[in-house]
Amino acid sequence: MSLEEVAKLARVSTSTVSRVLNNVGPVKNTTRARVMKAVAELKYHPNLHARTLAGGRSRTLGVIVSNLANPFFFDVFESLESAALADGYDVMMANTGYEPERLVASIRLMIGRRVAGLAAIVSEMDPRLIQLLTDAAIPTVFYDVGPAVGRITNIAVNYRKGVEKVLDYLHTLGHNRMAFVGHHAALGPTGERQKTFEEVVSRYVPRVEFRIAAGSDSMEGGQAAARELFESGFRPTAIVCVNDFMAVGVLREIRERELRVPRDVSVTGFDNIRLSQFCYPALTTVHIPRARIGEIAFEYLRADRDQPRPAGQNIVIEAEFIVRDSVGPAAEGG
Repeated sequence: MSLEEVAKLARVSTSTVSRVLNNVGPVKNTTRARVMKAVAELKYHPNLHARTLAGGRSRTLGVIVSNLANPFFFDVFESLESAALADGYDVMMANTGYEPERLVASIRLMIGRRVAGLAAIVSEMDPRLIQLLTDAAIPTVFYDVGPAVGRITNIAVNYRKGVEKVLDYLHTLGHNRMAFVGHHAALGPTGERQKTFEEVVSRYVPRVEFRIAAGSDSMEGGQAAARELFESGFRPTAIVCVNDFMAVGVLREIRERELRVPRDVSVTGFDNIRLSQFCYPALTTVHIPRARIGEIAFEYLRADRDQPRPAGQNIVIEAEFIVRDSVGPAAEGG
């Protein structure tokens, strides 16, 4: 079945059928119902790869994330997808597992599929991508990893201020043995948090001791990193985690050692994913507005607005420190 056959049966133009199927532009309810009835009768299935805007541009957006298992990335994706679907766009998603080579392959795939825009919500980057995307002339949004040039917009978060607030708070509570649990320290957004931790805590030396431990970006990775800390003989009074996802694993390791949070060890996270409110005890963390990031990304990728947003923008989002139950004064003697 073809679009023309649907249009003939519904007694409308092919452009009207296209508007109904793509949910674009004004169409009378009676006309829409007639088109959908014809679609059902003919058992017509549109070619999703052929969906276009006026002028032949795709109505599909590409979204690439580093780790879909981490709720942070899923929340941003879900927000962007919701806004896109409401505006008649399809969304393709790829997951890189923090591997730059997979990022390059995913972006090549998106370019080959002729996506209308691309959001790279990732922590890894490869310099080859900038030229690749520039040559493809695709509107692109990076999450804190790429330069805001040409048709590329970058959304950045003030991680430094967030980490500084966490450490200042812990310091005022008397914590003088701190640890940082992270992952992929060589990558931009995650590495920035560790770097800030080391720089700030170094100001307190020699009164403050600190250690660094790393695992995979998972709850299991957080638990393994905490286990490494304790088995090394270092007894932190506070553990600062690169994100909430790993902090949940840290909490489990502490429980299994029959220690109490925050009486024996305080724990902080980062991102403020929903899980941080429901784990026990509720995590002190730094809020990053994931839904807003997804919405901003979509706004800069939309191609059919009357006045498109200018590309090449660097958008900075402030992080908010949230105090909950997982932090308390340092244990006596700590």
